[in-house]
Amino acid sequence: MTDSERQQHAHLDGLAQAYAEVLAAHDIDGVLLYSGRPAGHFGDDQHASFAAYGHFVHWTGQAQLAHSWLLVRPGKPPTLTLHAPADFWHLPARLPEEPWIERFRVEARESTEPPVLPSGRFAVLGDVTDDMARALVAEANPPGLLAALDELRVRKSDYEVSCLREANHRAMAGHRAAREAFEHGGAELDIQLAYLSGARQRESELPYPNIVGLNAHGGVLHYQHYDKAPPTARRSLLLDGGRRYRGYCADITRTWAGGDADPEFAPLIEGATALQRRLIAALAPGVDYVALHRRMHEGLAALLVEQQLVTASPEAVLASGLTRAFCPHGLGHLLGVQVHDVAGRVNAAGHPLPPPAEHPALRLTRELEAGMVVTMEPGFYFIPMLLEAHRHRPEVNWGRVERLADHGGIRIEDNVLVTADGPVNLTPQEP
Repeated sequence: MTDSERQQHAHLDGLAQAYAEVLAAHDIDGVLLYSGRPAGHFGDDQHASFAAYGHFVHWTGQAQLAHSWLLVRPGKPPTLTLHAPADFWHLPARLPEEPWIERFRVEARESTEPPVLPSGRFAVLGDVTDDMARALVAEANPPGLLAALDELRVRKSDYEVSCLREANHRAMAGHRAAREAFEHGGAELDIQLAYLSGARQRESELPYPNIVGLNAHGGVLHYQHYDKAPPTARRSLLLDGGRRYRGYCADITRTWAGGDADPEFAPLIEGATALQRRLIAALAPGVDYVALHRRMHEGLAALLVEQQLVTASPEAVLASGLTRAFCPHGLGHLLGVQVHDVAGRVNAAGHPLPPPAEHPALRLTRELEAGMVVTMEPGFYFIPMLLEAHRHRPEVNWGRVERLADHGGIRIEDNVLVTADGPVNLTPQEP
């Protein structure tokens, strides 16, 4: 048995034990997890890209498996009802040769209907209707149970960490290919196609649509297009590209200066990268992530002063709110079988931990624990609609800001495991 196989068995052992304890605490005999179904386009026979429900993926690693059901009962092998109709229009679903298969009962079926549940008290989780739940004689998505199962995904097993590390390794192959396409003058679409080829994953399998922003497009946080023609000037590329491996997600961002970049842009990238490294070094169990997010803003204030974008003290810059205009998003989030993984804004008991009013986009507000995997992604952007509110500030070097505006922005993002012995960066440190 390989190390990977041993890790997967240990992961499933731990998951079975944890589910048994959670179900007992909620006086439930079992839970039926629905993988989900692709959403159809209105008035059409085509469907949107699909990603399976996270708790289903937590057991199976199958993020593309639609219309399937997993029944989990303490003391019994999980039963997978696999939608695999005999079909000449589409290739039926096939399962990988992995250790979890031998531990499950697999029942292939033509129907998309849920299996008949045995007698007892059951819950059904996922994208199910009330009518489906009533027909199953099961409770649909009970909030207390959902919160408890979400919490099981917060701390990662050794197997999950290995999957996340491999996802990062494969994503970085895509980043290398994308950077080469950028340096050869490619358009955004060319860069995206190079990424997919390097990462060896089709677009519909990615954990999120890649963000490929040339020049000013890098300042649109979730830029969603891929221009087909290259720009006349090659100033910058912001690439936020992910990858799945056995259901687990990588979420990596890099920013590069192009041949036509203003000389002042590369030092900003270096400053943002150095800030990210300092913040990663501070990761440890017991650290308040909200406080770490505020440290990011302190570092951004210092960077604005150091790069002579603002003539004031870092303390004055921070108090003015300028750093929030240059970086309106949070420092990071939990990562797992979903790129923005669950339970980031609640405590271990499931009670809400809302973000501070001045930082509403922060997706992780809890204290860090060993076993968490988080993204660390400080950013620095030139977003006209946010900077406009600060136009009255004479301390801002508006001439320099305007020279850099068509460079868009900077984000440097790695995926990091929190441990008692220090942070472990799962993202290869290239390019």
